[in-house]
Amino acid sequence: MKLLLFTDLHANPKAISILLEKAKKEKPDYLICTGDISVFGTKLEEVIRKFKPLNIPFILIPGNHEEGLAMKEVCSKYSFVIYLHKRILVKEDYLFFGYGGGGFCLVDSKFEDFTKKLENQFEGKKVIFLAHAPFYGTNLDVLFEGDRHRGNTSFTQFIKKIKPVLAVCGHFHECFGKKDKIGKTLVINPGQRGALLELP
Repeated sequence: MKLLLFTDLHANPKAISILLEKAKKEKPDYLICTGDISVFGTKLEEVIRKFKPLNIPFILIPGNHEEGLAMKEVCSKYSFVIYLHKRILVKEDYLFFGYGGGGFCLVDSKFEDFTKKLENQFEGKKVIFLAHAPFYGTNLDVLFEGDRHRGNTSFTQFIKKIKPVLAVCGHFHECFGKKDKIGKTLVINPGQRGALLELP
């Protein structure tokens, strides 16, 4: 499975152009954006429409720049878009789980309560976890050298427990392009220009 991952476009025309060219060349199975595709909700639909000619399924979650219900409504207009906030998508052995929004809290008790109800659905699947907020204790949640970790501990504990094959985040522009590991889980902030990843 080939994925083109990206985040925090903020309606940037240059970044969108780069991604469109990558997608045309590499022909991924899925486009995946982990939030902040717009600028506080403006140009949301305009940006989404730019990806339509690719005819590639587009998995999307909100960031802190999008309001979930508004984004869900826009996404519902387009058959190629899969709105995955607080949802699961199963494709063969892979299970995509998205949880967007936020980006500023150390602990997310609502996320912890929500995922407890889903734990049995993750069993036996290769989980791909999509979040907007960075994962605590990685190099994806440090804004500058010597700074403290600022990510989400609830997400990190979830990764340690469920052991996804991949976890993707965004939010911190300073960490664009960085990768790390939590146990055996690859964690990545793909940035605006995107990262191409092939899973077996």
